[in-house]
Amino acid sequence: MKASQNGVAAEVLPGQGRRVMESTGTLRKTPLHGAHQRLGARLIEFGGWDMPVQYTSIVDEHHAVRRAAGIFDISHMGEAWVRGPRAEAFLNATLTNDVRKLCVGQAQYTLMCRDDGGVVDDLYVYRTGAEEYLLVINASRADVDVDWMQRRLAGFAGGGAEVEDASGVMAAVAVQGPAVVAFIGSVFPGPSTGGARVGSVLDLKKNELGCWALDGVDAWVARTGYTGEDGFEVVVPSGAVEAVWQRLLDAGRPHGLVPAGLGARDTLRTEMGYPLYGHELDEATTPMEAGLGYFVSWDKGEFAGRTVLARQKSEGVGKKCVAFRMTGRSAPPRPGYAMWSGGEKVGVVVSGTQSPSLGAGIGMAYVPPALSAPGTVLEVEIRGTRHAAEVARKPLYKK
Repeated sequence: MKASQNGVAAEVLPGQGRRVMESTGTLRKTPLHGAHQRLGARLIEFGGWDMPVQYTSIVDEHHAVRRAAGIFDISHMGEAWVRGPRAEAFLNATLTNDVRKLCVGQAQYTLMCRDDGGVVDDLYVYRTGAEEYLLVINASRADVDVDWMQRRLAGFAGGGAEVEDASGVMAAVAVQGPAVVAFIGSVFPGPSTGGARVGSVLDLKKNELGCWALDGVDAWVARTGYTGEDGFEVVVPSGAVEAVWQRLLDAGRPHGLVPAGLGARDTLRTEMGYPLYGHELDEATTPMEAGLGYFVSWDKGEFAGRTVLARQKSEGVGKKCVAFRMTGRSAPPRPGYAMWSGGEKVGVVVSGTQSPSLGAGIGMAYVPPALSAPGTVLEVEIRGTRHAAEVARKPLYKK
């Protein structure tokens, strides 16, 4: 698909934003933490979690996803159920996209905004039933998101909806890459039993999900992902995720599947120009500034942030998020580096890396709208020296 909080697993208050995960000192562990250690992963802190950054190398894992397949632990991300006869109306008043467009078994990317338009989080909404939705939210924002929805729900006229925090009892993995279609059907055989009613998991279209029974539990399988490749994300009860992880590894290894960490996840998503909360998005930035206006629906009535976003749509914004590519030899750009134009500091890098696919430094930055057109020449200050870069269209990587 991103919350930092100390505590122990036994101290759980269901539905009140606590996470049912073990802690490693002050860091939390996903149910796959032991599996990562056995595979020799290098673990780092990420949003309060002890997570694998790589197993072999970021470059190798990146190329595996582009050329074959990679499997990611995304159990650190949060989940919430929204249910009830007015769940649709509540979500449409809370999120930017229009959930009325979703049939059962369909999903959409959307954003949750404050009244001033600042982004509380970006997330995926999956319609699992006529009156039921599953939200997958960023780890660093899980508690914030649930609290935000609960506060809005308290003032939601007419009631008819409920929000359940399921972050502590659910876990997820993602399998991404062109080879996934060769083995995913052996792990989830037969027709779906919920969501999109399909005869095979391979019949799921992009942004569709179905439910498969696996060892007596429901496995929600969605054709979604964060890499730009074809692939699937699987959400299951926490106690079942290690078995799902191992089954996918065993089925996929003959097809080139490798475990992949946060490092490759970041290079892959940056090549595609996908935003990451805390980098391209935060509470001081709006979807219009981030270039995500496509995911704002204007014909569904009022929703949080609509007035400010509509004004920005009409009058323009003061900054824009652009993708860029370094045009000469340099060290990779990194978040926080200054962007320059004509001898003037004009912006800041929010994501930056060396692209394994392109063999060049790439990133995203906020700059004035006048400097946002593709082809615009800018400079990135790297270790005290300015290096040439060019604004580019997203995605930076194209097949």
